[in-house]
This record gives sequence, structure tokens and C-alpha cells, in this order.
Amino acid sequence: MAQAHAEAHAKQHDYHLVEPSPWPFVISVFAFVLAAGAVFWMHGQLTALVMAAGFIGVVYTMIVWWRDIIREGEHEHAHTPVVQLHLRYGMILFIASEVMFFVAWFWAFFDASLYSGEAINYTRAEFTGGVWPPKGIETFNPWHLPLLNTLILLTSGTTLTWAHHALVHGDRESAKWGLWLTVILGVLFSILQGFEYSHAEFAFSGNIYGATFFMATGFHGFHVIVGTIFLAVCLGRLYAGHFTPTHHFGFEAAAWYWHFVDVVWLFLFTFIYVWGSAGAPH
Repeated sequence: MAQAHAEAHAKQHDYHLVEPSPWPFVISVFAFVLAAGAVFWMHGQLTALVMAAGFIGVVYTMIVWWRDIIREGEHEHAHTPVVQLHLRYGMILFIASEVMFFVAWFWAFFDASLYSGEAINYTRAEFTGGVWPPKGIETFNPWHLPLLNTLILLTSGTTLTWAHHALVHGDRESAKWGLWLTVILGVLFSILQGFEYSHAEFAFSGNIYGATFFMATGFHGFHVIVGTIFLAVCLGRLYAGHFTPTHHFGFEAAAWYWHFVDVVWLFLFTFIYVWGSAGAPH
């Protein structure tokens, strides 16, 4: 009788009907606390502890939520080929949203740089001197540290491709080496960008060049840190015996994200570091 009951409730399809989870609601609450805390903190009405509590809650919820997803795919074998296909669609849409996120910062930079002398509700030339980069701004030399960081990030994309190729062909040791190198290069990039910021001759506030520069490159730096953590988790999962040549979407998602970060940096280097600093003192 029990066996017949179990067979009647056995899954007869390729889709994954998830168990009820509290994490979508929980992370929504913490995200609201994070956003509201940041707004009130920047207006001097609350301490940064409220924002920090929201941030810690978001990070914790992400960890336990993704833990559940890893368990579903790796141990419960719930991620069938159909489910994996839909996960890929989801990752593609996420990266598309990230593209539009960076389009906003590029738009702000180009608007300020191409129309530096135009008056729109205020005299923009008052802030830029009618030229770009604005008068008095000493920019970074793109052919020094920014070029080195470009080579580091492009190299990390190569080592990640090596790791992915090795995993697909069942060479787990080479995959580990490739991921180790990628994570190390990602950490090195972040360290060098922090060193670069510490030597900036312009501030975030007080000038439109600094605001657009730090928003665009700073958010990219944040994405590099997130991508590095993403790849480090994949490395840990490799050592834990996860991933097979035919079932490794978590690794693929991390690789797609990292290559997206690579491409964004190429645009940043070309237009903000090289084109955007032409004619200015370094």
C-alpha cells in the first residue's frame, strides 16, 4: 500500500516544483531595511548600524538560499535538463539587467563629457569650465595602472576558460588550477584598484568628473569582488566533489558573470580612462 502511494506521488515530469521557502520574503525585508537605512543614514537621521544590519541580513539570506539550491541540484538531483535550461534563461536575463545598469553610468558620463558646456537648468560650464575633463582635474594615466589591471582581468578570463574546458573534459585537477589562478587574479585586480583610488587627485563629490568616474568604475569593482566570491565558492564546491562534465550550471553561471565583468571593464578602460582623459594632465 505504501509503495503504491509513493509511486502515485512520484514525479512524472522534468520540471522542478520547489518546496515552500521563506527566503524570498526574508530577503525582501532585509533589502528594505538596507535601502531605507542607507537613505536615512546619508541624510544624518540614523546611524549606519541599521544599514549594516540590512546588509548582513541580505548576505546571510543569500547564503542559506543558495545552499538550498545547491542541495536541490547536487544531492536531490532536482535540476533536470529542462530545469537547467530555464536556469540559464534566468541568468541571461540577470546579466541583461546588469548591462542596462551599467548603461546608466555610461550615459551619465557621456552626457557630462559630450555636453560639458551646455546649460540644462544650470550652467554646466560652471562645473566643467566648458571642457572635458573639467579644468583642474588631474586624471589617471591610462597606460600605467589601468592598463595593468586590464591585462590582469583579460588574463583571468583566459584562466577561467581553461578551467571550464578542463571541467567539461573531466580534468578536475586542471579545473582547480584554472579557478585558483582566476580567483588570485580577481583579488589582485581589486587590490590594485583600491591602490589606484587611494592616489586619485580628484574626489567623489564636488565635481561631475569624480562622481561619474567613481560610480562607473566603483560599481564595476564591486562586481569584481562579487564575481571573485562566486568563483571561490565554485572552487570550494570542486574540492567538495560537486560538478560533473554534464552538470555544472553553477560553474557556468559564475563564468558568464565573470566574462560580463571583463567586457564591461574593456568599455570602461576605452571610454573613461583613455578617451575620457584625453588632453588632461595625468
